[in-house]
Amino acid sequence: MSYYISPRFLDKLAVHITKNFLDLPGVRVPVILGIHGRKGEGKTFQCGLVFERMGIEVIHISGGELESPDAGDPARLIRLRYREAAELIKVRGKMVTLMINDLDAGAGRFDEGTQYTVNTQLVNATLMNIADNPTDVQLPGSYDSTPLHRVPIIVTGNDFSTLYAPLIREGRMEKFYWEPDRDDKIGIVGGIFSNDGLSSQEIARLVDTFSSQAVDFFSALRSRIYDEQIRRFIHEIGVEHVSLRVVNSTEESPIFKKPEFGLSRLIEQGNFMVQEQQRVDNSRLVHEYNQALYYANRNPISANRGQTPPLMNSAPSAPENKTSVQPAAEPQSSQPTLENSRKLTYFQPKQYEPSSLNPPRYNGFNTSMNRHNEVLTRRVGLATLEQVKNLIAQGYHIGIEYVDKRRFRTNSWQSCSPAIFGESEAVIALETCLDEHNGDYVRIFGVDPKNKRRIMETIVQRPDDN
Repeated sequence: MSYYISPRFLDKLAVHITKNFLDLPGVRVPVILGIHGRKGEGKTFQCGLVFERMGIEVIHISGGELESPDAGDPARLIRLRYREAAELIKVRGKMVTLMINDLDAGAGRFDEGTQYTVNTQLVNATLMNIADNPTDVQLPGSYDSTPLHRVPIIVTGNDFSTLYAPLIREGRMEKFYWEPDRDDKIGIVGGIFSNDGLSSQEIARLVDTFSSQAVDFFSALRSRIYDEQIRRFIHEIGVEHVSLRVVNSTEESPIFKKPEFGLSRLIEQGNFMVQEQQRVDNSRLVHEYNQALYYANRNPISANRGQTPPLMNSAPSAPENKTSVQPAAEPQSSQPTLENSRKLTYFQPKQYEPSSLNPPRYNGFNTSMNRHNEVLTRRVGLATLEQVKNLIAQGYHIGIEYVDKRRFRTNSWQSCSPAIFGESEAVIALETCLDEHNGDYVRIFGVDPKNKRRIMETIVQRPDDN
């Protein structure tokens, strides 16, 4: 099976790796190449094809190895693998590279619920140190003055904005966003189905039918075609005998004939897979549960939503009157009386549209709610509230971040709340963040839940404006 290598991908990796093995006078070459992009687009697989074509040996590190119960172990592992790669270059006389898969999953910080450990700090610091001094990488507790051979580092990930900002700055890491275009997808999918008898026109039609799907979708689609034969095999021998027939069996391994890969059948199975994806996207039960828990802890008003509302006095009673007046005993009168002013009323919070800026009228609380609405409008602005409404209407989530004056210069923003997909919840979360970080910068942005991209970042509060 001949797989397709994207010319853009091959060019980027070949130039970066070769440049690190050349002595270019007066040129500072970044050691790290960061390949990021949407999930399932074949970043790691394309890297493997390039390495195989160029005859490069690879030493791998997984993002799951960047955490340990013992502080310092992941940082030591990176240094150890780097020195191992430098030794292989010296001994074998060929190109060797160090590859770290899913760096953002091991060293990134996605929201305030992600724990930032000592190992995470040490991993970031170690990679920064190697990027600055690629020929002087020492193991903890020992020192070797012999310069090492420079080793190019390839890292992959989905969202590098979750990494420590100084690590991904220019000069330390060169970035390459991998998003295959239509021609790339046709070439990759054609390689997947190269032995299945599909014509180039059928490959192009299959790609156009599922144009929004990632590359791994088509590989999973090809695997799904074999399900019918495997299901028939299980029914023939019986479910209770599958283990004895497949594992450590004295009989020969079962042989399956190559199925017919017709275009109509592939499209039919692909539609079933798309429906399963949509069910996952539409359920969002975990997100709903987490959102409810989050706002229950931070906003008592939203926590009481749907519960019996507390009793609140709309006006203070006279000191000499110790007996509370029950609502049922009140005479129904349209004229204001002393007894009506002492009446106990119910306060029931409800959702309202932020764009209208007209919260519901509550008995005895119109003045305070209107004052609250005016403060929110003055601090946030009608344009920001309208932006929130438009983003929600287009299916985007809302993210909120803050940063103090010192960290603003390094662009080290921190999450103020998890991603929000409800309009009223976004208004409450924004108001809460503004209250808690009165002297900080606060910004909002939209999040595309499908492609995991940020859009329309807007700073809604600056310390100088307070």
